[in-house]
Amino acid sequence: MSPLSRRAVLAGLVGLGTAAALTACGDDEQSAAGGSGGGEPVKLGYIADFTGASLMAIAQEKKLWAQHGLKPDLKVFTNGPLQVQALGAGDLDFGYLGPGAMWLPASGKARVIAVNSLGFADRVIAQPGITSIAALKGKKIGVPEGTSGDMIVRLALRRAGLSIDDVQKVAMDASTVVTAFGSGQIDAAGIWYPLIGTIKKRVPDLTELAKNEDFYPDISFPSAYVGRNDVVTGKPELVKKVLAVLRAANDERAADVEGAVALTAKFLKSAPVDQLRAEATNARFLPSAELAAKSTDGTVAGWLNGLNGLFKDLGKLPDVVDPNTYYDAAAYAS
Repeated sequence: MSPLSRRAVLAGLVGLGTAAALTACGDDEQSAAGGSGGGEPVKLGYIADFTGASLMAIAQEKKLWAQHGLKPDLKVFTNGPLQVQALGAGDLDFGYLGPGAMWLPASGKARVIAVNSLGFADRVIAQPGITSIAALKGKKIGVPEGTSGDMIVRLALRRAGLSIDDVQKVAMDASTVVTAFGSGQIDAAGIWYPLIGTIKKRVPDLTELAKNEDFYPDISFPSAYVGRNDVVTGKPELVKKVLAVLRAANDERAADVEGAVALTAKFLKSAPVDQLRAEATNARFLPSAELAAKSTDGTVAGWLNGLNGLFKDLGKLPDVVDPNTYYDAAAYAS
């Protein structure tokens, strides 16, 4: 499955039925993930790309669930908002969100329990000959609305003294961006790797005008694991066990990203290794001790605040929300 799923367009998704959008693992995968032994049951969602599945793959391979007294029921989803729906319906205890869906815990629909990674895959790209953001004024820009691609476009325009109203924004899904840019129907786009690699096969001399790293660390694009509100507040011991698994798997991944790519390919079965590796190359994976330190010193809160400002601009939040209301930094660091 393409990494575009973790940035799937948010508009309209909330109206979809959870049952229709959720795909449970097959019998073999369920058995491999949960085993037939004892342990406290826990229902977790994930997305079938590297950042969304690598910790699940490592936890399964290293038998981390059993080590921490858990019996997981893993379910794969196409995007984060649908997992939040499943949390609200009681079909999940925990799930995974990419940066484009982080407005949902900020709006009170879930609680962040752990930062997973920082994304650096997003770009503003333009047709050959367009060499600056300022030159995009009045031009057609393809944007998967409400995604990290939308965010990077707005950030780049703001830095150049422009707004989204100064360009012709064309809302389209990510696969349509690839086609439209390749055929010259749009002048620029807010999109991400590895899809940009696909576009370059058609337009090898495209220009990259902005990237996530241009705004880091003031604005960061974290993905995260979230929990159902009543689970996080009412079952602290379960949260503690899940965090222990996530931290252990995270440290395995941070120490050996290439090994994590191989395990994720094995776990997902049909995902191309090259695609997973390309995604891993455009993300940053911090050791758990560093994430704990950044959680308690306010760094993670700064990341979340930066996103909340973007979500306010996108109309997803009425105002910037204090991250302390939906992320317990002390719990992650304990």
